[in-house]
Amino acid sequence: MVDSLVESIVNFLGGKVSPEVISFIVSCFPVLELRGGLIAAKLMDVDFFRAFAICFIGNMLPIPFILLFIRKIFNLLKKNEKIEELIGKLEARSIRKADKVKKYRLWGLFLFVAIPLPGTGAWTGALIADLLDIRIKHSLPVIAIGVFVAGIIVSVFSYGLLGLLGL
Repeated sequence: MVDSLVESIVNFLGGKVSPEVISFIVSCFPVLELRGGLIAAKLMDVDFFRAFAICFIGNMLPIPFILLFIRKIFNLLKKNEKIEELIGKLEARSIRKADKVKKYRLWGLFLFVAIPLPGTGAWTGALIADLLDIRIKHSLPVIAIGVFVAGIIVSVFSYGLLGLLGL
């Protein structure tokens, strides 16, 4: 699913903006994040180190805002009956995932963000950190390290191990 969504975005934006900008935009999206950005960058033959830096920054850009404002945004959105149900489902899903993080706190948050599986990543990790009242000064660096590790893992698959080693 992620591959086809990334491919659709690349096809839509291709030729209109640079491959680096496309990779950055894809990395800012929830669900796609750095993982999708690296796939997009590889599809467009962006140099690995340039792609990694761009995608890391794109993935991390929204995270401080999520950590600081998500509760206020959710409370504001809950005033709309149609959106309230969606927000409730999102919170419930995040709380279920938070149980895995709660036991180990920062280590759990790191592993949750670092292991690139569906439903994990910086966006959900930031929401979980907020729901568990993990302060931003603790959660932001842990999420950043988790995104970095997830990027390395995804790079092995998207850019290939031998390509990363220059072989």
